Amino acid sequence: MAATVASSLQLMAARPFLSFSPGVVKAGAAILCSNPKTVLWLKLTSPCNISSLNAFRHGFRSSTVKFIKVVTKAMSESNENKPVSGLPIDLKGKRAFIAGVADDNGYGWAIAKSLAAAGAEILVGTWVPALNIFETSLRRGKFDESRLLPDGSLMEITKVYPLDAIFDNLDDVPEDIKTNKRYAGSSKWTVQEVAESVKQDFRSIDILVHSLANGPEVSKPLLDTSRKGYLAALSASRGSSISLTYIASERIIPGYGGGMSSAKAALESDTRVLAFEAGRKHKIRVNAISAGPLRSRAAKAIGFIDMMIEYSKANAPLQKELSADEVGNTAAFLASPLASAITGAVIYVDNGLNAMGIGVDSPIFKDLNIPSDKH
Repeated sequence: MAATVASSLQLMAARPFLSFSPGVVKAGAAILCSNPKTVLWLKLTSPCNISSLNAFRHGFRSSTVKFIKVVTKAMSESNENKPVSGLPIDLKGKRAFIAGVADDNGYGWAIAKSLAAAGAEILVGTWVPALNIFETSLRRGKFDESRLLPDGSLMEITKVYPLDAIFDNLDDVPEDIKTNKRYAGSSKWTVQEVAESVKQDFRSIDILVHSLANGPEVSKPLLDTSRKGYLAALSASRGSSISLTYIASERIIPGYGGGMSSAKAALESDTRVLAFEAGRKHKIRVNAISAGPLRSRAAKAIGFIDMMIEYSKANAPLQKELSADEVGNTAAFLASPLASAITGAVIYVDNGLNAMGIGVDSPIFKDLNIPSDKH
């Protein structure tokens, strides 16, 4: 892509960290993330945009208010010559790498769809142990319904790369991982190797999405978390292109342990620092998305995602279902020139739950006439 893209790019991240070598991320690229590993990816571009996301989601339904689902308008060739109403998000000619896509029901997939609907070319990085089943499902058409875009076409994934964002390079990989059966048959899956492969295959990318998170001891309280588990959470769950963060970075969420709350706080801090450093040096924007609870496969590992969804439904200002598409559309906006003045920000996509200072479902409020969809 031409250097003229340099001023309108954004990189986004949502889980473990990704780093690309110089020249891979084009100037003007968009990045959602923040982590030292992201620097590798940043070197692949000059001016770009970085944004981070936080993840969790689910739904609410309101009987008193009607909410209209907004779908990103696809800017594909099929409707290229048709007049477009409104203010479209146009990412035609841009190439996006989304790290952390292993199925069709998480935020990473939704972000990929929104970017594709806006015209971007899609590359994904999939955790090595999940690679075979993901590629098989994709090949056999099991995801075809989920791949459907607003214009009736199917999202195309140009290439799937094996990826384990825990490891910067092969020297970091312990022997038990190298010989693990789940990694057999795959190669070049460390951060540095993936960055080099993408550079060799495509020369550069414009949008980097970090949709990874790893907390091996997430079910443990912080007091009981080992140093290894804590550092693993910090390593994989901080920074990158489009990153996903969570309200636990600034509020106490009992049960969200293993150092994950610390990792999200670090991610948001890195987002602000990188926004300044990458902005001044490369004209790159860096942002994060803090999403509400979503019953994704990854979220189920926490063990109480259903309870978090019910809590959000009872206490969020908007009592409606939160969909992965709403996070995906936000990422598409942040990656587009429409968000050219937004950097260093944490964008909340959680039906407003972050604004609440206390749970309104508390018995202390039983005598107050608080509007609710239960009425």
